[in-house]
Amino acid sequence: MNHSQSPDERLYAIVEQGLCVGCGLCQSVAGADKIRVTKTQSGFEQPVVLGELDHDTVDRIYDVCPGTRIEGLPQRLIENDTHQDNVWGPWRRMVRAWAGDDEQRFEGSTGGVLTALGVYLLRSKWVDFILQVKTSSRDPSFGEATLSFTSADVIEAAGSRYGPSAPLVDIAAALDRNQPFAFIAKPCDVAALRNYARHDERVDKLVKYWLVMVCGGYGSPSTTHAFLRRNDIDPSDVTALRYRGRGCPGPTTVVARGEKHDFHYLDYWGDNESLWGLPFRCKICPDGIGEAADIAAADTWIGGSPNRVDSETDPGINVIVARTRAGEELIAAAAADGALTLERDVTPDDMSMYQPHQMHKKYHAWARHQGLGDAGRIVPQTARLRIEELARENTDAINNFQREGTVKRVEIGKATLPTPEIWKP
Repeated sequence: MNHSQSPDERLYAIVEQGLCVGCGLCQSVAGADKIRVTKTQSGFEQPVVLGELDHDTVDRIYDVCPGTRIEGLPQRLIENDTHQDNVWGPWRRMVRAWAGDDEQRFEGSTGGVLTALGVYLLRSKWVDFILQVKTSSRDPSFGEATLSFTSADVIEAAGSRYGPSAPLVDIAAALDRNQPFAFIAKPCDVAALRNYARHDERVDKLVKYWLVMVCGGYGSPSTTHAFLRRNDIDPSDVTALRYRGRGCPGPTTVVARGEKHDFHYLDYWGDNESLWGLPFRCKICPDGIGEAADIAAADTWIGGSPNRVDSETDPGINVIVARTRAGEELIAAAAADGALTLERDVTPDDMSMYQPHQMHKKYHAWARHQGLGDAGRIVPQTARLRIEELARENTDAINNFQREGTVKRVEIGKATLPTPEIWKP
């Protein structure tokens, strides 16, 4: 580790270089008396140093942070008969499915499968609770960590959270319960908790199921505020915000000054990927497909985005990727119980059709990381994600374009954030 900077400077470099995902794990590693992950002047949830840090603590943070280290499924969980795909990673089954319960299917972001699996795990007593994210009680555009103990808790947390959220901000409290639980989160959050398992043996003992949504990135706060202002809504007046769900994808619903406003999902995100307002870290993500999880659930829109007409009547169908034997057995058990409805198995080629942006990002990740190195930035460490092998399938022109484009982003400030300071309204 480079200790030429102070511990504070080294921690803040992760944020300043646009690599922080706001998962909250650094607060758990250092302790809330030394680091607080909170909303900062940039609008994101980021770590702010409150107490004296030492290099050993920051070394541990660099080892677990999903901005600096992202790995695929632990090798011990990849069995000999597991399929391997260079883009889509290890998998045992890929199947189109939806929640067997109509309410769960409706409330969920697509087909409600993660909601259905969470409910099933609790009802079957396979776990005692679910660590997941629900709408923040402080800022309706954010998410916040919650422990779900009942089916009603899981359903309350249904629906995507495209704002910042910190599910691991107090992972010690979940582990201190000494009860088996499941974790439902973004791929980067799961990667962070897998990293943390090297430092706390309770993680592998107590986290029985790791479930993720295939993630195209989350919306930056500035993107959400711009969307609200385009529609003549003052962000400070918003008392409730639901990004999607209650249909597929379902409306983006905003409540401001007691008045409800419904918009189409594409009104928020835009009609093509180039319009997505993502944090820089999402643009260089080597794993939006949840390679470290037991199960990943994805949308099944051809081309990666809904159209405005069909989405009005789409009941929602997920594709589920089971990566481990535990994930495969969970799907089978939930289907036998009626908690899931399975339609038909699919292939990695189908996944690339449903999620072309994930395929392209996977092919481009290595070159983008090389661009970070060219620009003198922190280069995330990766393992078991095959991004260098995929880059070899590209032409030199493609790799050079991605590499040089990343350098350019750094040079013009699109990969830079200010040193975090606690936001003051």
